[in-house]
Amino acid sequence: MTPDDVVTLLIRHRIREGQEQRYEGWLRRIIGVAKGYPGHLGIDVVRDRKGGLHHFTSILRFASTAQLQAWLDSADRRQLIEEVGPLLADGDLLEINPEREFWFTPAPVDMPQPPRWKQACVTFLVILPLALLVPLLWQPLFRLWPWLAGYVASNVLITASIVLLVVYLFMPPVTRFFAGWLNTR
Repeated sequence: MTPDDVVTLLIRHRIREGQEQRYEGWLRRIIGVAKGYPGHLGIDVVRDRKGGLHHFTSILRFASTAQLQAWLDSADRRQLIEEVGPLLADGDLLEINPEREFWFTPAPVDMPQPPRWKQACVTFLVILPLALLVPLLWQPLFRLWPWLAGYVASNVLITASIVLLVVYLFMPPVTRFFAGWLNTR
């Protein structure tokens, strides 16, 4: 698997009033089932409330389009979608993206993307502390193996560490934390 093989599935659900608890229970079940499918790489769920209804955006990542399609076509998913149908105000809205990650969750069609300057602010907020801290964390290893401390080798290690930490560890929860600010005009 190469990073370019990763595919992202966005699922948007608007929940009927008073059905939020039932939906949360259903969501826990479907997440548990999806995790058991080959190629499943993880899921993030963004919760929001607009127009009096709860909105859930689930961001699933699979190792390949074929593995994602196997999940989408599965009897397990079909049965779970039938179960949740009565809880949904607009049905099961899907969007497949062949790109590796969504840092800033794409907005529904009726809502524009967060302004780029806000995206830049959040990205800066995440990267700056890492750019200051990560080189310090690599220093003991550079002292132990001086050949790693060379200009190219050290920059490759430091940059790769920062990118991986940003994409997989810090950016998803930070964008959820700032979601209200990112999406206000």
